[in-house]
Amino acid sequence: KCEVVVCPTFVCLDAVKKAVEGTNIKIGAQNMHFEEKGAFTGEIAPRMLEAMNIDYVIIGHSERREYFNETDETCNKKVKAAFAHNLTPILCCGETLEQRENGTTNDVIKAQITADLEGLTKEQAEKVVIAYEPIWAIGTGKTATSDQAN
Repeated sequence: KCEVVVCPTFVCLDAVKKAVEGTNIKIGAQNMHFEEKGAFTGEIAPRMLEAMNIDYVIIGHSERREYFNETDETCNKKVKAAFAHNLTPILCCGETLEQRENGTTNDVIKAQITADLEGLTKEQAEKVVIAYEPIWAIGTGKTATSDQAN
């Protein structure tokens, strides 16, 4: 089974959702905050995405982890919040060049996924979409082979 999911910027979510109406294309948000309410300027609450009938949300993207200091604990809270609001999480995971060269790729990714999915039911964990995002390949011109990605 294969689904096509488009994750536009927040300001385009509604327009893109309308543009793909009547197709099998699903819409995802590029991020969300895990808190239900509070002063989180610039963040999107999960209930807002649910109210817009958004299908998916990206969690743990390397840019969020690097520039916004998002941790596995934060990602875990986001994954749980996504499920609480009928959103399917697209969980990004990946290793740095140093980790890759040290041969710890599998250990790093296993630890990330284990921490990010902690406390989920088996049914929830099976619904999470895992997106392998090799950090070492971002902006370097290097790409992961299909064997590396699998």
